[in-house]
Amino acid sequence: MIARVAQMYHVEGQRQAAIAKHLRISQATVSRMLKKAQEEEIVRTTVVSPSGTYAELETGLRQQFNLAEAIVVECTEDRDAAIMARIGEAAAHFVEATLQTDEIIGVSSWSETILRMVENIHPMKSGKARYVVQTLGGMGNPTVQMHANQLTTRLAKLTGAEAHVLSAPGVAQSREAKLVLLGDPYVRETMDLFARITLAIVGIGAVEPSGMLARSGNVFTSRELADVAEAGGVGDMSLRFFDAEGAFVKTPLDDRVIGLTLEELAKVDRVIALAGGQSKTEAIRGALNTGIIDLLITDKFTAERLVTSGDQHAAVE
Repeated sequence: MIARVAQMYHVEGQRQAAIAKHLRISQATVSRMLKKAQEEEIVRTTVVSPSGTYAELETGLRQQFNLAEAIVVECTEDRDAAIMARIGEAAAHFVEATLQTDEIIGVSSWSETILRMVENIHPMKSGKARYVVQTLGGMGNPTVQMHANQLTTRLAKLTGAEAHVLSAPGVAQSREAKLVLLGDPYVRETMDLFARITLAIVGIGAVEPSGMLARSGNVFTSRELADVAEAGGVGDMSLRFFDAEGAFVKTPLDDRVIGLTLEELAKVDRVIALAGGQSKTEAIRGALNTGIIDLLITDKFTAERLVTSGDQHAAVE
């Protein structure tokens, strides 16, 4: 009887009420039988992943780095431009599907991958987000300035939010210069929103800056970056550095960055990281080890390197 009820429900697509009427039993009995069918493994659930999805890699990333979620995207070539485009597309779909009402979004303005995400987001019919807050100083070289402004203001427009631009350079010339800039009421107003961010979208950088960041002028000198590397730094999130084990790397350079700190980022309810590529693999591993990131969106090549290296590390131990 249990097998017959299961067949009628799962194979024939009949409703519980119709099954109850046909077999002259109560609907409550039908419900109990369907539950029993699962317990007795008369009914088994199988999820068949469609082509272009990587459930095993995603599971490996979640387990190895204690992530809430991981999304691995299909990519035909292990090349930075192609990887950024695919990650940007996937991130746009995810944000559109999961954005909450009155969300306060924090976003770094100097990430090419995040820019690709913004380019792929569709306008939301009814405004959802409340604010889009720039989390790293957006002023820099005028030739690339438009990208930073576009990223923040366009994301705000697409999500029905109010944009809060951080009208200061990402890197001040000195600690004293930073203190002067922080005295600006508009800069202070934006930075005061950091503690209220509910969704942070971050890129992950290697110690060597990305092309967009380098062109912006918001970078440290080669000597300063060498000091970061000597201190164990392998990567950064919004110019805040960390080592391979995920420990924060503190240097005097921190005193010149105008933006969200890793301590502040760690307090955000949901942190999404968009990153991939051969040159960033070690930086991504370090970022995941910080415990700050809730969701990683990356490409299959990078995911394979991260999961495989984790397996090798476990084997050595």
